[in-house]
Amino acid sequence: MIATNLLSESLGQQAVLALLTEVSASPKPGLVDRFNRGAHKDMDFFTFMSSAVALSSYFERCTKAGDSFHEKDLRILFTNLRPLGQEAEKAMFAATGGVNTHKGLIFSLGIICAAAAYCCTTRATASRLDEQIICETIAQMTKGLCESELVFLEKSTDLTVGERLYKEWGMTGIRGEVEAGFPTVREYALPVYRELKSSQRYHVNDICVQTLLQLMVVNEDTNVVGRHDREMLTYVQQYAKQVLEAGGILSERGVAMIHQMNDDFVQKNVSPGGSADLLAVTIMLENLCLSPPAI
Repeated sequence: MIATNLLSESLGQQAVLALLTEVSASPKPGLVDRFNRGAHKDMDFFTFMSSAVALSSYFERCTKAGDSFHEKDLRILFTNLRPLGQEAEKAMFAATGGVNTHKGLIFSLGIICAAAAYCCTTRATASRLDEQIICETIAQMTKGLCESELVFLEKSTDLTVGERLYKEWGMTGIRGEVEAGFPTVREYALPVYRELKSSQRYHVNDICVQTLLQLMVVNEDTNVVGRHDREMLTYVQQYAKQVLEAGGILSERGVAMIHQMNDDFVQKNVSPGGSADLLAVTIMLENLCLSPPAI
């Protein structure tokens, strides 16, 4: 077994770094950042920091679960993560006074930690770990997730937001994204992130904000639809496209538009939180590929 405390600590730290980097990137229209609360009245930058710290041990436990897994059916590994995620949610709520800061990323980053650890354990190519290997593993872990939790959903009351949006709009949300191996991240976010990073011209803050704008253009953000409807999602996507066409955070005009966008989103109570979560996933995957976990 490769897993050691060093491996679990390494992956756990990468996950927490992704959480902190995402919330620190500023300005983010409608979202909590270093400048303001966005469209959220019950949380701020410091709430997110408290939550991130509270989740550090959870990510380490997910790593250990992935490292110690030796069965053929990777769906069992996903099942093994569920009680860990439930405990993590309790820790998050305890740290934030009942505020949901990271429920989506407990799900996504926990799976990534387990998948990356499993890949390190089972592959001789761990030094060349990349998002394709990790995401293929994630797809195997979550195969059938949408079918089991959404398609064959029988209850009609007490629906979660994700369940309601599937019934109303056929949106699979983060479940669909994970089951497909994070295609939105791999096809849209990572290329932008890496291109800007490789140019060595931009600060990590600006790289993150620009990547977020790209995600807002293409992501079927269930956070936006859950608060409003699909018309608002189209509005957000078109607005983000206009900002990118003006240069995004990389131009003076684009920066001014981002601030205007934030004011508009706050007024309309719009929070593209699903895109923010995918930004954290992007950061996590990029960091894992850049610096494979120590083993």
